[in-house]
Amino acid sequence: MSEAITMTASLTATPGLWAILKEDLACVFQRDPAARSTLEVLTTYPGVHAVLTHRLSHRLWQTGWRFPARFLSFLGRTLTNVDIHPGATIGRRFFIDHGACVVIGETAEVGNDVTLYHGVTLGGTSWNKGKRHPTLADGVVVGAGAKILGPICIGERVRVGANSVVVKDVPADRTVVGVPGRIVDTRAGSARPENGISLDHNLLPDPVAKSIACLIERIEILEKELAEVRHQPPPADHSGQCQTCSAGDLCCEHESMH
Repeated sequence: MSEAITMTASLTATPGLWAILKEDLACVFQRDPAARSTLEVLTTYPGVHAVLTHRLSHRLWQTGWRFPARFLSFLGRTLTNVDIHPGATIGRRFFIDHGACVVIGETAEVGNDVTLYHGVTLGGTSWNKGKRHPTLADGVVVGAGAKILGPICIGERVRVGANSVVVKDVPADRTVVGVPGRIVDTRAGSARPENGISLDHNLLPDPVAKSIACLIERIEILEKELAEVRHQPPPADHSGQCQTCSAGDLCCEHESMH
């Protein structure tokens, strides 16, 4: 909760609208190697169009022009296929990669340097008014198709794996995967890029495979102990083979998978 309060305070002291729009444009070149020119980004990136439209509609929303804000948001959704409620609070250098089927609810709060991929939902779990959407702190990366639901807090630099469903608070510097989302990695103290943003959300551990590997290891230990009790020859040694399935090298292309 303290992170959310700190983040909200940082969002309040923001520069002018034009400066924020320039930052939104510049951050695309930092996080998308496919971006080649400013003209290309301005004319062909729906995620950028969605963010620019939201900046304007949010200003209208804050000044009490609620219907014009909603109508501008509707036009932006029609053009970009990204639905951001004008009441949502979005921080600086916000980037939506590929910009398709992203939904951000009214009371959602997004910090600085946050990256969302296509299909992400920051949704609510209640029909009651008030805070019902999530809060994302600075530097969060949310993979494609992930759903973050309810008035929960996602800490700084958290990575959310693709297609995960997160319904509980997540501390800073964690990796979350699965349905429902589970914390499977802690990166506190690990090396970070110079800009503080880590987009390596493809490097996600597999908790199911890890559990299976632990079970297989335990079974082998029990088989050896049973063979000793029965005075039988020890079972065959399977060290070096895949510990998660019987396909061997067909599915495991990296040493970390064994």
